[in-house]
Amino acid sequence: MARKRQPRGRASSPSSHKASPSAPTGGRHGGGTSGRRTRQATTPSREGLIEGRRACAEALEGGVPLRRALVADASGGADQTLARLVERLSEAQVPVERVSRARLDSLSSHGAHQGIIVESSPFEYATLGDVISSAGSGDALVVLLDHVTDEGNFGAIVRSAEVVGASGIVIANARSASVGVGAYKTSAGAVMHLPIARVPNLATALDRLKEAGFWVAAATEHAEQDAWSAPLGGRLCLVMGSEGGGISRLVRERCDFGCRLPQRGRIESLNVAQAATVLCYEWLRRSSMGPSPSAEGGD
Repeated sequence: MARKRQPRGRASSPSSHKASPSAPTGGRHGGGTSGRRTRQATTPSREGLIEGRRACAEALEGGVPLRRALVADASGGADQTLARLVERLSEAQVPVERVSRARLDSLSSHGAHQGIIVESSPFEYATLGDVISSAGSGDALVVLLDHVTDEGNFGAIVRSAEVVGASGIVIANARSASVGVGAYKTSAGAVMHLPIARVPNLATALDRLKEAGFWVAAATEHAEQDAWSAPLGGRLCLVMGSEGGGISRLVRERCDFGCRLPQRGRIESLNVAQAATVLCYEWLRRSSMGPSPSAEGGD
């Protein structure tokens, strides 16, 4: 029999319902802060590179500290779009260096630099407290990634979460994709507009999110409920598992319920980025319908 999901108070106890293990299946909120917050600096050199014209323009417009721009020396003046971007970088007093395309290719994560790569200061991550503060006290979405390692998937998830108005992303500080050149590119610059918290322990982070009033949903193809019947509105933390291993045991034990995406086709499932996008939009659809005192859940 279906059960009612009551709004979780900040002091309420975590639900005892656990989701099954699996590989992934397929507006900003009042009362919080926005923009760049208290950050934890990271030092890997590759994380300071941003490639592609749109991502570089977003970095410039978003106020990311830029050390220099590397531009393909064969571009010349014929490429007006690139020339305008280089002019804007020069006006912002960002040093511009002309380099060979071979050098850009060697720095690029997937060869889609479009003739330009900018070097920024190391990305500054948010704290989990920043993410919770951004969520305010009303409906909010936080996406927690349980060791998603592909930088392209990570960037695509950040982009989808930012578009629907999520309050933040939570990732592990080890064995996870981070904000590097590929993430800037695939997120179309969204990494600069959404708090991304790196934490040492995902299970502990979920405990804190529950204390802040979030219900935790695990995306798993083995869940009894599909996404259309699961209580995916309101104040929600959506957990997406890694590309190969799914959701880990300790994280799974903190989840209040699981949800799966219904399928009619023959392939096994969507990848983690596609599934996260669908589920983020389902949260947005529910939230757009207005607040409700309770939602249908299931065991």
